[in-house]
Amino acid sequence: MKPGILVLSAPSGGGKTSLARALVARRDDVEITVSHTTRAQRPGETDGVHYYFVNKISFETMIERGDFIEYARVFDNYYGTSIKAMENLISRGKHAILDIDWQGARNVRQKYPDAISVFVMPPSTEALEKRLRERRQDSEEVIARRMQDAANEMSHKDEFDIIITNDDFENTADKLERVLEKLGSIGRTKH
Repeated sequence: MKPGILVLSAPSGGGKTSLARALVARRDDVEITVSHTTRAQRPGETDGVHYYFVNKISFETMIERGDFIEYARVFDNYYGTSIKAMENLISRGKHAILDIDWQGARNVRQKYPDAISVFVMPPSTEALEKRLRERRQDSEEVIARRMQDAANEMSHKDEFDIIITNDDFENTADKLERVLEKLGSIGRTKH
């Protein structure tokens, strides 16, 4: 069957990236699209694996050429999914997971109405703040800004096909795996 597109969105610290990685670990018919970004590379991240790290001029040139399925400016940086990255996954028979914000999800839904969009909610704002602090990737200033923006992000949850609360990671991953089955192909589960 034809591979599909699963859009995952959540406020920062909501768990969407960890959940996307869990799905890839469980299934051999799924991959995460690697997005481009202008944000600084964090310790432990690899260019071309976690993101394609580019400067602002390069990103804006890609926008002008129409290279992106979706892109958005978030926290003073650009993020975008290239058409080439998406086409590469689909042509190899893989379901594509887009780990993107609500703005990008809106654009993808307009261009690919068959995509399934899922908003991952944290169990509470307190749990969200705790997750952000436990990551130890952001300064206090960035955490405060992410918490301020979380309310706005969560206000868009009703735009999504499915809303899942990530209060138990394994249970949430199980639910997302069932959503993948709706994309048209069950695929083989990894062992």
